[in-house]
Amino acid sequence: MSTPPNILPAEALDAAGEPRDTHHAGTPVSMPVRPVKSSTRHKAPEGGLFQRLFDKAEAFLSALSVRDNFWHSICSFIWLPLAFFSGIRMKKLDAETFTAVLPFRKFNRNWYNAMAGGALLANSEIAGGMYVFGVCGADYTVVCRQLEYKFLRPCVGPAVYRIVPREDVNALKAAGKEFNITVEMEISQQSFRKEDRDKRVGRATATFHVTPKAQFKARVARTK
Repeated sequence: MSTPPNILPAEALDAAGEPRDTHHAGTPVSMPVRPVKSSTRHKAPEGGLFQRLFDKAEAFLSALSVRDNFWHSICSFIWLPLAFFSGIRMKKLDAETFTAVLPFRKFNRNWYNAMAGGALLANSEIAGGMYVFGVCGADYTVVCRQLEYKFLRPCVGPAVYRIVPREDVNALKAAGKEFNITVEMEISQQSFRKEDRDKRVGRATATFHVTPKAQFKARVARTK
């Protein structure tokens, strides 16, 4: 049975149902290929504009908090209310000795009108941490790992913390790695008259772990 003249056999049609090119019958016809759309969306890279602005703001506030007692008081009111209401202040005596003065306020006193033991203990951590953070700078995070306090006698006046480090902080910083630093503090009751000596009321030892912020952020990124 012959094929009608207006109907082409299946071999003469291409994939779209159109007649093949008879002038190049031996050459295969290439069909256009549509690009396959990927189902996965490209995620925005981490550490965008918001993260960079946050890092700059954090570094600025950290440096501001150790500039002087005024800015330390403002930052303490927001992030460390205990230090703000207790009124502790830091003072540098020489290159290696720092003092912190805890005023004899109602907030720090107990029911029999002496300096509360909890105030002396908690502010020893604050005094040691203020010293380490002030020496290391805003590019480091400081965390207290261990704190020991020995009570010697009641304190009925302002408390003075004399802080001396056991290790060389600048040498540990120069290594560029995280490290532990131990500081020793002698706590004395400030005398009311200049000719009188301060009375020792306690002794504290605190160990702090110091980590560069860049190293801490890299560790968090690897964890994610």
